[in-house]
Amino acid sequence: MNTEVRRILLVEDSPRDTELTLTALAEHHLANEVVTLRDGAEALDYLYRRGPFADRTDDQPAVVLLDLKMPKVDGTEVLRQIKSDPLLKMIPVVVLTSSREEQDVVKSYQLGVNAYIVKPVKFEDFVEAVKLLGAFWAVVNEPPPGSVSSGRGKTP
Repeated sequence: MNTEVRRILLVEDSPRDTELTLTALAEHHLANEVVTLRDGAEALDYLYRRGPFADRTDDQPAVVLLDLKMPKVDGTEVLRQIKSDPLLKMIPVVVLTSSREEQDVVKSYQLGVNAYIVKPVKFEDFVEAVKLLGAFWAVVNEPPPGSVSSGRGKTP
């Protein structure tokens, strides 16, 4: 098992859902740093080290927790760009969304999502779901060799 503590990238436009996710991860005592971003444009800037993230020198995240319905650039487009880029496609992406629409689920898997989780309505269920996925992707999962390099991604 990988013992290096790696970052979780949370891309969520809802302040309430962001807070719930951070609370759930904290309740599981995950030591991982969580970087929170509010929209898909920020997520792509972060991953490609552009704009305010141009000087970021640390490794890519252990996992991206990605909402689908966001302003500027939606989660589907972020997923498409991540999974179509040879330098980013090995980063696990978990869609964490309120959308149960079949077309969203199918499209996400067609684009290469690693998991699709519908946000539970009940707080306790939401916390439990986030704790489990955080522990799995950031602690238990063994990433492919070289998938966390700090090399600069190309701009699409």
